[in-house]
Order: sequence, then C-alpha cells, then structure tokens
Amino acid sequence: MPIASATPGASLLAPADHLLIMIDHQSQMSFATKSIDAIMLRNNAALVSNAARIFDVATILTTVAEKSFSGPIYDEIKREFPGAPIIDRTTMNCWEDENVIAAVNASGKGRIVLAGLWTSVCIVGPALSALDQGYEVYVIADACGDVSDEAHERAMQRMVQAGARPITSLQYMLELQRDWARAATYDAVTGTAKIYGGAYGLGIIYAKSILGADAHEG
Repeated sequence: MPIASATPGASLLAPADHLLIMIDHQSQMSFATKSIDAIMLRNNAALVSNAARIFDVATILTTVAEKSFSGPIYDEIKREFPGAPIIDRTTMNCWEDENVIAAVNASGKGRIVLAGLWTSVCIVGPALSALDQGYEVYVIADACGDVSDEAHERAMQRMVQAGARPITSLQYMLELQRDWARAATYDAVTGTAKIYGGAYGLGIIYAKSILGADAHEG
C-alpha cells in the first residue's frame, strides 16, 4: 500500500522546470480561426503571457512571415515581454527553425509548453517533433485555435495520442501558483485572474468586496 506525502506530483508544472513557446498569435492567423472566439483567444493568450511574466518562466516568442503576411504578434503578449526577441520564421513547424532550436537548447529545459495558431499545423509540428526528441510536451488548448472545431479537436487528439498533455490557460497559471501561501506572487496572480479569469475573476472581485481579507480564491 502506498504511503501519501504532502508533495506535488512529478507531472505538475513548476515555474523553473519548463520552456513556454508562444507561436504565431498574429492577426492574419487569427482571421481564419473559427474554433475559438477571437476575443477569448486574445484573453487566454494574455492570461498565459501574464502568468509567464509573473513566474519568470523561460519563454520563446515566435511569428511566421510577420512582415510579408501574418502581421505582428498580439500586443497582449508583447507588452508582457518588453524588449524580448521575437523570432520570425519561414517554417510552419517552428521546430525546423534553427533560431528557435538554438533558443530551446539555450534554455536547458526538458519540458515544453506550447500555445498558438493554428493547432493542426504550427502546434502539431513542434509538439510531435519535440516528443520524438525526448521532450515532455504540454499544450495549452484554449490558447490555441484552428480553422474549424474539427481541425482543432483532431489536432489535440493526435498530440495527446502521441503523449502530449493538454491543459488550459487558467489551469496553467494556477498550477504555477499552487499554494495561496506563496505571497510573492499572490497579488499578481489574483490580479491577473480578475482581468482575464472570466467568471472566476468576477468571483474574486465579488468575494473581496463582500468578505474583504477573508476571501478565498480557490
């Protein structure tokens, strides 16, 4: 019979144990995205970006054909990483871009967390490639999108079948926090949730207004 201990599971994400790659959150890629509303997609990308900044997560920002076709990366992402390089590519699969791979190797991380557009092309590509090379891969499903529900869902299934682990944007941030006694990030996390956390964020606002300091976030 196993003996329980108050320690987190090995598959849970922690701020220092992974590399976040945000891929092609750009105007032109968003126009054809139908599996998620554009406002929700931008909201979730902002939530992920905020979480990465709060917890100082190693992050790669990358675009495809920014100047010639796809347009700039979302401001919601850019403003959380002022001065950070944005790697522009010609390859649909960012894992085939030497500059991206140099940044991956420089990070020294064995876990990769992916978010971006489109799920069936620019997320499946690096996910399957990284898995093939021995990395653990997590995909933030609601910070990704595709040209149809079918395209997004089949892509997610394909990655999960290959060994990737699906998560959501809010789950990502709360998994990094994991303990409300972690005071250093408490205010930033609840503040981000109030803005980008949907009904959960409204609940925090309501609880704080009614219960004040006694409010519990989750």
